[in-house]
Amino acid sequence: MVASRVSTTLLRAFPRHALPQRVGLRPIFATTPPPPSSLRHISLFSSSSAVRSPTTNNNNPTTTTTTTTPTSINTADADWRNMAEKDINLYLRQTHDRVFDHNKKWADEKKASDPDFFVKLSAGQNPEYLWIGCSDSRIPAEQITGLEPGDAFVHRNIANLVNNTDLNVMSVITYAVEHLKVKHIVVCGHYGCGGVKAAMTAKDLGLLNPWLRNIRDVYRLHEKELDAIADDEARYKRLVELNVYEQARNVIKSASVQQSYAKNQFPIVHGWVFGFNDGLLKDLEIDFAGILKDIQKIYNLTE
Repeated sequence: MVASRVSTTLLRAFPRHALPQRVGLRPIFATTPPPPSSLRHISLFSSSSAVRSPTTNNNNPTTTTTTTTPTSINTADADWRNMAEKDINLYLRQTHDRVFDHNKKWADEKKASDPDFFVKLSAGQNPEYLWIGCSDSRIPAEQITGLEPGDAFVHRNIANLVNNTDLNVMSVITYAVEHLKVKHIVVCGHYGCGGVKAAMTAKDLGLLNPWLRNIRDVYRLHEKELDAIADDEARYKRLVELNVYEQARNVIKSASVQQSYAKNQFPIVHGWVFGFNDGLLKDLEIDFAGILKDIQKIYNLTE
Protein backbone atom coordinates (compact mmCIF):
# COMPACT_ATOMS: atom_id res chain seq x y z
CA MET A 1 0.00 0.00 0.00
CA VAL A 2 2.71 2.47 1.09
CA ALA A 3 5.09 1.33 -1.67
CA SER A 4 2.42 1.97 -4.27
CA ARG A 5 1.71 5.38 -2.81
CA VAL A 6 5.41 6.32 -2.83
CA SER A 7 5.78 5.15 -6.44
CA THR A 8 2.84 7.32 -7.49
CA THR A 9 4.21 10.27 -5.57
CA LEU A 10 7.64 9.93 -7.18
CA LEU A 11 6.06 10.27 -10.59
CA ARG A 12 4.08 13.31 -9.47
CA ALA A 13 7.08 15.00 -7.87
CA PHE A 14 9.31 14.38 -10.88
CA PRO A 15 7.92 14.15 -14.44
CA ARG A 16 8.18 10.77 -16.11
CA HIS A 17 10.73 12.07 -18.59
CA ALA A 18 13.05 12.90 -15.66
CA LEU A 19 13.05 9.33 -14.37
CA PRO A 20 15.11 6.47 -15.85
CA GLN A 21 13.17 4.64 -18.53
CA ARG A 22 14.03 1.03 -17.79
CA VAL A 23 11.60 -1.68 -18.76
CA GLY A 24 10.78 -3.99 -15.89
CA LEU A 25 12.33 -1.78 -13.18
CA ARG A 26 10.32 -0.29 -10.35
CA PRO A 27 11.34 2.68 -8.18
CA ILE A 28 13.80 1.44 -5.58
CA PHE A 29 11.57 2.59 -2.69
CA ALA A 30 8.97 0.11 -3.88
CA THR A 31 11.13 -2.88 -3.06
CA THR A 32 13.80 -1.71 -0.64
CA PRO A 33 12.54 1.18 1.51
CA PRO A 34 15.34 2.84 3.47
CA PRO A 35 15.06 2.59 7.24
CA PRO A 36 13.69 5.64 9.01
CA SER A 37 17.09 6.27 10.59
CA SER A 38 18.61 6.90 7.18
CA LEU A 39 16.20 9.78 6.60
CA ARG A 40 16.48 11.50 9.93
CA HIS A 41 19.36 13.79 9.01
CA ILE A 42 18.10 14.70 5.56
CA SER A 43 15.73 17.60 6.15
CA LEU A 44 16.98 20.97 7.32
CA PHE A 45 13.59 22.60 7.09
CA SER A 46 10.93 23.67 9.60
CA SER A 47 7.83 21.56 9.97
CA SER A 48 5.09 24.03 8.99
CA SER A 49 4.15 27.65 8.61
CA ALA A 50 1.06 29.62 9.43
CA VAL A 51 -1.05 30.84 6.54
CA ARG A 52 -3.71 33.49 7.17
CA SER A 53 -6.81 32.99 5.07
CA PRO A 54 -10.07 34.98 5.13
CA THR A 55 -13.06 33.12 6.54
CA THR A 56 -16.65 34.03 7.13
CA ASN A 57 -17.49 34.89 10.71
CA ASN A 58 -21.15 35.52 11.57
CA ASN A 59 -20.27 37.91 14.35
CA ASN A 60 -17.49 39.80 12.59
CA PRO A 61 -17.15 39.25 8.83
CA THR A 62 -13.83 41.11 8.71
CA THR A 63 -11.95 38.81 11.02
CA THR A 64 -9.53 36.22 9.74
CA THR A 65 -8.53 32.92 11.22
CA THR A 66 -5.14 31.32 11.05
CA THR A 67 -4.83 27.85 9.55
CA THR A 68 -1.65 25.83 9.49
CA THR A 69 -0.67 24.42 6.13
CA PRO A 70 2.51 22.32 5.89
CA THR A 71 5.10 23.97 3.64
CA SER A 72 8.06 21.82 4.62
CA ILE A 73 8.74 18.52 6.29
CA ASN A 74 10.97 17.93 9.29
CA THR A 75 11.84 14.23 9.24
CA ALA A 76 14.08 14.29 12.30
CA ASP A 77 11.46 12.57 14.42
CA ALA A 78 9.06 11.32 11.75
CA ASP A 79 8.65 7.95 10.09
CA TRP A 80 8.27 8.63 6.36
CA ARG A 81 6.25 5.43 5.98
CA ASN A 82 3.47 7.02 8.00
CA MET A 83 3.45 10.29 6.05
CA ALA A 84 0.42 11.37 4.08
CA GLU A 85 0.89 11.31 0.32
CA LYS A 86 1.03 15.12 0.11
CA ASP A 87 3.76 15.14 2.75
CA ILE A 88 5.85 12.58 0.91
CA ASN A 89 5.48 14.67 -2.24
CA LEU A 90 6.66 17.73 -0.34
CA TYR A 91 9.54 15.80 1.22
CA LEU A 92 10.77 14.61 -2.19
CA ARG A 93 10.69 18.12 -3.58
CA GLN A 94 12.43 19.50 -0.50
CA THR A 95 15.31 17.05 -0.59
CA HIS A 96 15.70 17.71 -4.31
CA ASP A 97 15.73 21.50 -4.03
CA ARG A 98 18.07 21.69 -1.06
CA VAL A 99 20.93 20.30 -3.17
CA PHE A 100 20.68 23.31 -5.45
CA ASP A 101 20.51 25.64 -2.45
CA HIS A 102 23.71 24.12 -1.08
CA ASN A 103 25.35 24.24 -4.50
CA LYS A 104 24.60 27.96 -4.83
CA LYS A 105 26.00 28.62 -1.36
CA TRP A 106 29.14 26.60 -2.13
CA ALA A 107 29.73 28.41 -5.44
CA ASP A 108 29.26 31.81 -3.79
CA GLU A 109 31.70 30.94 -1.00
CA LYS A 110 34.32 29.71 -3.47
CA LYS A 111 34.07 32.87 -5.56
CA ALA A 112 34.26 35.03 -2.45
CA SER A 113 37.45 33.33 -1.21
CA ASP A 114 39.04 33.07 -4.66
CA PRO A 115 37.52 35.08 -7.54
CA ASP A 116 39.50 33.04 -10.08
CA PHE A 117 38.54 29.65 -8.63
CA PHE A 118 36.17 28.64 -11.41
CA VAL A 119 38.39 30.15 -14.10
CA LYS A 120 41.19 27.85 -12.98
CA LEU A 121 38.78 24.93 -12.58
CA SER A 122 37.59 25.41 -16.16
CA ALA A 123 41.14 25.33 -17.51
CA GLY A 124 41.46 21.56 -16.98
CA GLN A 125 42.45 18.99 -14.38
CA ASN A 126 45.85 17.87 -13.20
CA PRO A 127 45.16 15.61 -10.20
CA GLU A 128 47.91 14.07 -8.11
CA TYR A 129 45.76 11.19 -6.91
CA LEU A 130 43.54 8.47 -8.28
CA TRP A 131 41.15 7.45 -5.50
CA ILE A 132 39.46 4.04 -5.74
CA GLY A 133 37.01 3.85 -2.87
CA CYS A 134 33.76 2.33 -1.68
CA SER A 135 30.40 3.73 -2.76
CA ASP A 136 29.38 4.12 0.89
CA SER A 137 27.81 7.57 1.25
CA ARG A 138 29.69 8.29 4.46
CA ILE A 139 33.14 8.45 2.85
CA PRO A 140 33.45 11.47 0.54
CA ALA A 141 37.05 11.34 -0.66
CA GLU A 142 37.75 15.06 -0.82
CA GLN A 143 36.19 15.90 2.54
CA ILE A 144 38.00 13.28 4.62
CA THR A 145 41.36 14.08 3.01
CA GLY A 146 41.10 17.87 2.80
CA LEU A 147 41.54 17.78 -0.98
CA GLU A 148 40.00 20.37 -3.29
CA PRO A 149 38.21 19.95 -6.62
CA GLY A 150 40.83 19.00 -9.19
CA ASP A 151 43.12 17.24 -6.69
CA ALA A 152 41.77 13.69 -7.06
CA PHE A 153 40.33 11.59 -9.86
CA VAL A 154 37.71 9.45 -8.12
CA HIS A 155 36.22 6.03 -8.81
CA ARG A 156 33.89 4.31 -6.37
CA ASN A 157 32.08 1.00 -6.28
CA ILE A 158 30.75 -1.46 -3.73
CA ALA A 159 33.63 -2.60 -1.49
CA ASN A 160 36.31 -0.75 -3.53
CA LEU A 161 36.99 -3.66 -5.86
CA VAL A 162 39.48 -3.70 -8.74
CA ASN A 163 38.39 -6.51 -11.02
CA ASN A 164 40.31 -6.93 -14.27
CA THR A 165 37.07 -7.74 -16.12
CA ASP A 166 35.39 -4.54 -14.90
CA LEU A 167 35.87 -2.17 -17.84
CA ASN A 168 34.75 0.75 -15.71
CA VAL A 169 37.53 0.61 -13.14
CA MET A 170 40.14 -0.51 -15.68
CA SER A 171 39.25 2.42 -17.94
CA VAL A 172 39.56 4.78 -14.98
CA ILE A 173 43.01 3.43 -14.10
CA THR A 174 44.22 3.63 -17.69
CA TYR A 175 42.99 7.19 -18.17
CA ALA A 176 44.31 8.38 -14.80
CA VAL A 177 47.77 6.91 -15.40
CA GLU A 178 48.32 7.43 -19.11
CA HIS A 179 46.55 10.75 -19.63
CA LEU A 180 46.29 12.50 -16.27
CA LYS A 181 49.69 11.24 -15.10
CA VAL A 182 48.60 10.76 -11.48
CA LYS A 183 51.42 10.22 -9.00
CA HIS A 184 49.51 8.19 -6.41
CA ILE A 185 46.80 5.56 -6.65
CA VAL A 186 44.90 5.00 -3.42
CA VAL A 187 42.67 2.01 -2.79
CA CYS A 188 40.63 3.02 0.25
CA GLY A 189 38.32 0.68 2.13
CA HIS A 190 36.57 1.25 5.42
CA TYR A 191 35.76 -0.66 8.56
CA GLY A 192 32.09 -1.54 8.74
CA CYS A 193 31.91 -2.18 4.99
CA GLY A 194 28.54 -3.69 4.08
CA GLY A 195 29.95 -5.37 0.99
CA VAL A 196 32.60 -7.20 2.98
CA LYS A 197 30.04 -8.13 5.63
CA ALA A 198 27.70 -9.52 2.97
CA ALA A 199 30.53 -11.58 1.50
CA MET A 200 31.02 -13.22 4.91
CA THR A 201 27.36 -14.25 4.95
CA ALA A 202 26.37 -17.71 3.72
CA LYS A 203 23.44 -16.47 1.69
CA ASP A 204 22.36 -16.22 -1.94
CA LEU A 205 22.33 -12.51 -2.73
CA GLY A 206 21.22 -12.76 -6.33
CA LEU A 207 22.82 -10.25 -8.68
CA LEU A 208 25.39 -9.33 -6.03
CA ASN A 209 26.83 -12.87 -5.99
CA PRO A 210 29.38 -12.44 -8.82
CA TRP A 211 30.52 -9.10 -7.42
CA LEU A 212 30.88 -10.32 -3.84
CA ARG A 213 32.68 -13.45 -5.01
CA ASN A 214 35.75 -11.26 -5.46
CA ILE A 215 35.74 -10.62 -1.70
CA ARG A 216 35.08 -14.28 -0.96
CA ASP A 217 38.12 -15.07 -3.10
CA VAL A 218 40.13 -12.76 -0.85
CA TYR A 219 38.93 -14.80 2.13
CA ARG A 220 39.96 -18.00 0.35
CA LEU A 221 43.46 -16.64 -0.31
CA HIS A 222 43.88 -15.73 3.37
CA GLU A 223 41.73 -18.46 4.86
CA LYS A 224 44.26 -19.74 7.39
CA GLU A 225 44.95 -16.31 8.84
CA LEU A 226 41.28 -15.34 9.01
CA ASP A 227 40.09 -18.65 10.46
CA ALA A 228 42.67 -18.32 13.21
CA ILE A 229 40.97 -15.11 14.44
CA ALA A 230 38.39 -16.21 17.02
CA ASP A 231 36.62 -12.87 17.43
CA ASP A 232 34.08 -12.25 14.66
CA GLU A 233 34.49 -8.48 14.67
CA ALA A 234 38.28 -8.71 14.54
CA ARG A 235 38.05 -11.18 11.66
CA TYR A 236 35.67 -8.84 9.85
CA LYS A 237 38.05 -5.89 10.23
CA ARG A 238 40.98 -7.95 9.06
CA LEU A 239 39.10 -9.02 5.94
CA VAL A 240 38.44 -5.34 5.19
CA GLU A 241 42.20 -4.74 5.32
CA LEU A 242 43.07 -7.81 3.28
CA ASN A 243 40.51 -6.84 0.66
CA VAL A 244 42.21 -3.46 0.28
CA TYR A 245 45.57 -5.21 0.03
CA GLU A 246 44.39 -7.57 -2.72
CA GLN A 247 42.69 -4.79 -4.69
CA ALA A 248 45.91 -2.77 -4.52
CA ARG A 249 47.72 -5.82 -5.91
CA ASN A 250 45.19 -5.92 -8.73
CA VAL A 251 45.98 -2.29 -9.55
CA ILE A 252 49.68 -3.12 -9.68
CA LYS A 253 48.98 -5.98 -12.08
CA SER A 254 47.64 -3.55 -14.69
CA ALA A 255 49.79 -2.78 -17.74
CA SER A 256 49.39 0.99 -17.51
CA VAL A 257 50.69 1.11 -13.93
CA GLN A 258 53.64 -1.18 -14.61
CA GLN A 259 54.68 0.62 -17.77
CA SER A 260 54.35 4.10 -16.27
CA TYR A 261 56.36 3.14 -13.21
CA ALA A 262 59.12 1.62 -15.36
CA LYS A 263 59.33 4.86 -17.34
CA ASN A 264 58.52 7.57 -14.78
CA GLN A 265 58.89 5.98 -11.33
CA PHE A 266 55.23 6.74 -10.67
CA PRO A 267 52.43 6.14 -9.79
CA ILE A 268 52.86 4.59 -6.37
CA VAL A 269 49.98 2.41 -5.17
CA HIS A 270 48.71 2.74 -1.59
CA GLY A 271 46.20 0.88 0.58
CA TRP A 272 44.26 2.83 3.21
CA VAL A 273 41.32 2.09 5.50
CA PHE A 274 38.93 4.68 6.93
CA GLY A 275 37.45 4.33 10.41
CA PHE A 276 34.02 5.71 11.26
CA ASN A 277 34.76 5.67 14.98
CA ASP A 278 37.49 8.31 14.82
CA GLY A 279 37.34 9.64 11.25
CA LEU A 280 40.97 8.74 10.61
CA LEU A 281 42.67 7.01 7.72
CA LYS A 282 44.93 4.05 8.43
CA ASP A 283 47.84 3.49 6.06
CA LEU A 284 48.37 -0.22 5.54
CA GLU A 285 51.89 0.63 4.38
CA ILE A 286 51.77 -1.57 1.31
CA ASP A 287 55.22 -2.40 -0.05
CA PHE A 288 54.59 -1.23 -3.60
CA ALA A 289 58.06 -1.96 -4.96
CA GLY A 290 58.16 -5.38 -3.29
CA ILE A 291 54.72 -6.38 -4.56
CA LEU A 292 55.55 -5.14 -8.06
CA LYS A 293 58.72 -7.23 -8.15
CA ASP A 294 56.87 -10.28 -6.84
CA ILE A 295 53.90 -10.16 -9.22
CA GLN A 296 56.04 -9.48 -12.29
CA LYS A 297 57.25 -13.05 -12.11
CA ILE A 298 53.85 -13.88 -13.63
CA TYR A 299 52.15 -10.56 -14.48
CA ASN A 300 54.99 -8.70 -16.18
CA LEU A 301 53.37 -6.40 -18.74
CA THR A 302 56.19 -3.93 -19.29
CA GLU A 303 57.32 -5.29 -22.66
